[in-house]
Amino acid sequence: MDILGIDIGGSGIKGAVVDAESGELKTKRQRIPTPDPSTPRAVTGAVTHLVDSFSWVGPMGCTFPAVIRNGIVCTAANVDDSWIGTDATALFERATGCPASIINDADAAGIAEMVFGAGRDQPGVVLMLTLGTGIGSALFVDGHLAPNTELGHIEIDGHDAESRAASSARKREELSWEQWGLRLNRYFQAIEFLLSPDLFIVGGGVSKKSEKFLRHIDVRAPMVVAQMRNHAGLIGGAMAAHALIQGGAEAELDPVHLFER
Repeated sequence: MDILGIDIGGSGIKGAVVDAESGELKTKRQRIPTPDPSTPRAVTGAVTHLVDSFSWVGPMGCTFPAVIRNGIVCTAANVDDSWIGTDATALFERATGCPASIINDADAAGIAEMVFGAGRDQPGVVLMLTLGTGIGSALFVDGHLAPNTELGHIEIDGHDAESRAASSARKREELSWEQWGLRLNRYFQAIEFLLSPDLFIVGGGVSKKSEKFLRHIDVRAPMVVAQMRNHAGLIGGAMAAHALIQGGAEAELDPVHLFER
C-alpha cells in the first residue's frame, strides 16, 4: 500500500511516497527546511507544500519530534512551544484533505529498522537512538514498542543529555569528532546502565559518518548503524499509518508484529 511519509524534524521536513509493505521509496525524497519559528501554522504550511508537490490525495503518515498521544502533541523540545496541546492529526487533515496519522519521529525510525533494517528478527531489548537536532529514542522489547521514551532528555552531569551530545551540539560548539565521541560515550554508558539493552542502533543523518565517532564509544552491547539511514523516519511514519488502516489503533501502537504476520 502506497502512503505518503512525512518526517518532521527540528531542522528539516522530508517527504516521499512509500510502499508501506516493503519499506521501499516509490518517489525521490524531497526535503525543505523546518520553518523558524516552527509554529503549528508555519509547519502545517510546509507539510501542505510537500503534499501538493507530490500531487498526493491518499493517506499520509507523519512523524514529529515530540511525545504524541492520540494525535496530540504533548512536548516541544525542538519545535515551537505553541505546539503543546495541538491535535496535529486533525490540523494536518484539515489543511491537506488527506487522512493522516502522527507518531513520535524516533519511534517511527525504530519501527522501520525493526521490520526492514538493523533490528530485524532481533529479540530482547533493542534501543534505537537518533542523533540530530536532538537525541530521539525508540525502545523495543521482543519487537514491542514502548512509545515516547524521550531518553535524549535524561540528566547527565547536571545537563539535559541532548544539549551536549546531540549532533547539533557538535556543530554548535565546533567539537572535534573525538570530543563529541567522548560525550556520546558518557551518554551511551549511562543509558546502558539504566536499560541493559541487547542491541544499540544508531541513526540520524550523522550515522553516515559513524566511523568518525563510534570508535570512541565503549559499551558492552553490540552497536550497529541504522540500515535505513535518514529514510527511516518517513518509512516508519508510513508504516504506522498503514498499521492504523489495517489493524486499528491497537496495531498502530504495535506495528512491528502486524508486519510480521
